Amino acid sequence: MRLAFADAFRYLRAMAQTWDVIVIGGGHAGCEAAAASARADAATLLLTHKVETIGEMSCNPAIGGLGKGHLVREIDALDGLMGRLADVAGIQFRLLNRSKGPAVRGPRAQIDRSRYRAAMQAELLNYPGLDVRADAVEDLIIKAGRVAGVIGAGGAEYLASRVVLTTGTFLKGVICRGDERIPAGRIGEAPAVGLADRLYGLGLSMGRLKTGTPARLDGRTIDWSALEMQAGDETPTPFSFLSGPIATPQIQCGVTETTAETHRIIAERLSESAVYGGRLGGKGPRYCPSIEDKVVRFPDRTSHQIFLEPEGLDDDTVYPNGISTSVSDATQDLFLRTIPGLERVAVKRYGYAIEYDYVDPRELTASLETRRLPGLYLAGQINGTTGYEEAAAQGLVAGLNAARAARGSEPASFGRDEAYIGVMIDDLVTRGVTEPYRMFTSRAEFRLRLRADNADQRLTARGVALGCVGPERAARFDAKAAALAVARETAKTLNLTPPEAIRAGFNVNPDGQRRTLSQLLAYREIGFEDLRSLWPQIGDWAPEVREQIEIDAAYSGYLGRQDADVEAFRRDEALTLPSELDYARVGGLSNEVREKLIAVRPATLGQAARIEGVTPGALTALLAHVRRPRAA
Repeated sequence: MRLAFADAFRYLRAMAQTWDVIVIGGGHAGCEAAAASARADAATLLLTHKVETIGEMSCNPAIGGLGKGHLVREIDALDGLMGRLADVAGIQFRLLNRSKGPAVRGPRAQIDRSRYRAAMQAELLNYPGLDVRADAVEDLIIKAGRVAGVIGAGGAEYLASRVVLTTGTFLKGVICRGDERIPAGRIGEAPAVGLADRLYGLGLSMGRLKTGTPARLDGRTIDWSALEMQAGDETPTPFSFLSGPIATPQIQCGVTETTAETHRIIAERLSESAVYGGRLGGKGPRYCPSIEDKVVRFPDRTSHQIFLEPEGLDDDTVYPNGISTSVSDATQDLFLRTIPGLERVAVKRYGYAIEYDYVDPRELTASLETRRLPGLYLAGQINGTTGYEEAAAQGLVAGLNAARAARGSEPASFGRDEAYIGVMIDDLVTRGVTEPYRMFTSRAEFRLRLRADNADQRLTARGVALGCVGPERAARFDAKAAALAVARETAKTLNLTPPEAIRAGFNVNPDGQRRTLSQLLAYREIGFEDLRSLWPQIGDWAPEVREQIEIDAAYSGYLGRQDADVEAFRRDEALTLPSELDYARVGGLSNEVREKLIAVRPATLGQAARIEGVTPGALTALLAHVRRPRAA
């Protein structure tokens, strides 16, 4: 009955050509935006160049990593798609920084591209409340100063009061390789030129960025026997809080490196590079440099590490991570064959650089809505970020907020003390970007709280309240939360006197103070199994519950101190600034500070403090002005 109703609903919606929310683009940002909007009960349309490329992993075949894995867990906690589907398609899982503290551990997985793409398409093509169509959007429909829909390449009009743009590298994208310059948003796909012109016409501050990709190699022509091989974790750690044990067969990756001869060839032909040959001017990602950048920036290095990453279980394509390039095909062939294990390698597709338009993210509010055109939301690389995970997280927030706005609800935002998603969006809308933005754990002030392991505890209940978490996840979370509450109470109740602890073999102070299970776990030399021998009942705790109790204990001394920092942060965030504030009337501000405040239009005093160049004196003047009666 439900399917029949859904089919009828979609038919009527299609006839009317009207939706609540339209999402443009089927990449990682667009997929999460469309799904989040539909989960939030908005009639949603996903428009993309080709349905067949929905969920495409255009660059490396991996998801997660340091900082990025935290984002995937947060997307999952809010009932997003990326974590669940990565678990389905993952072919090598590794928990990075395992030897370090839980706050900086990052789940990462090699992904089977075709499995991930197929899983994403199956998910979205059957998603309740979501229509999917193939069309290249060339323009926006604007009425009375608000977005009202979009126009497809063939002139078809699609109407909606909210539109989410997730165009990736398609805005006036140009691929460069050697002397070639090819207008494209992705290899073999046309760029979005009309849409870029419309955004420039709106007066949005825009610029150019670039990224690149290495050649794709034929794995059958690699001498794997000459390489060091790297396996994944013996027991894979899933991304999703809903996933069970990983059942997909796992693979190994090869490890090799460039040589002095590799560097000589590249240095002699550096003029072929898109950047060093002067063909591109956009800034590239600092933390993912091309092999040309490495040769120029590190002239004393005789080698750079390369990871040879298979792209699938049934695909002989290999991604050589670490040698992104834009030199000519001939030069790529030459330098690749100087690398151990690749002496006879065949190239399936040559590497290239791509330059594209982006919008200064300071044009956006924290909901990712543009200030200049109400109803228009931006997410992903169009906002100056790089990476699947950063794009997906923005897509979820933009899609959720577009749906909430369509039904008259207040926008949702996440604080820097709540989520890495909040850290990223605040960084973008407050500071802007001068190079493609990538997430790192070091960007978060409160990373002891913002761990990958507790993303569901931080965000799932919030997602339920916001309307983006479905009943299955809500039920699973409630069950886990109840089990955790019982375990935490038990951990506070079970205790030992110093003599009892000493008799058990624990080295504690004979100070007369009883120590709870939680306090005993905080000792580095006391492990869970030691305490289980005293209290066998704790052996019944589920693995995820036990993990949380152990981490709570390990960080107990630090979290208390961070609580004071969080409270100070929240006090500043509670001091809101009027959206219509006339900064020209605020006394005591330099012209430079005034211009920066006008450009960003911070929502709170705390956000104002994070704008580069805003001094404590300027904040004092701003606070005094706002508190003055009838200040405006």
